[in-house]
Amino acid sequence: MIAPIQYIKESQVEIKKVTWPTREKAFQYTSIVAIISIVSMIVLGGLDIFFNFILKTFIL
Repeated sequence: MIAPIQYIKESQVEIKKVTWPTREKAFQYTSIVAIISIVSMIVLGGLDIFFNFILKTFIL
């Protein structure tokens, strides 16, 4: 029974050591991830359309 209690105490000590990002930094990081996701979606969608066109035109 001592192990779970010790784990919780050590976890609390470690969480106090964490440097959390500011609200502005968190928003910036989230924006970067969203932009990269949208760009990736557009590129991969374009490649899908292109290869679908090639497949239907020349192979099927």
